Amino acid sequence: MSGVLRFDPDGVFHLAEGSSHGGSSSRKRQVLVYLPTGQVVSSYSSLEQMLTGLGWERYYRGDPNFFQFHKHSSIDLISLPREFSKFGSIQMFDIVLKNSDTFRVRDM
Repeated sequence: MSGVLRFDPDGVFHLAEGSSHGGSSSRKRQVLVYLPTGQVVSSYSSLEQMLTGLGWERYYRGDPNFFQFHKHSSIDLISLPREFSKFGSIQMFDIVLKNSDTFRVRDM
């Protein structure tokens, strides 16, 4: 999945599939970067260690098709597809929104 997030005047965003930005036709892969170490998240086991260090806990009562985390101090829930190969930019940006000082999405 690629594209550009477009924000409506009411604040709702939509993914504009196949949008061209910057005139580049080459497709860049996006990665999730853990800022304290500069490490690219390459597996759920490494991501789980990073999230656990930030106070997130595994959530087992949700949908079994997802790998989920929650924080007792908030109502936030991070839901990830079971297979890491399906981990994409939507999930990466969700993690960044909920941990903005610790993660960034970067183009590779």
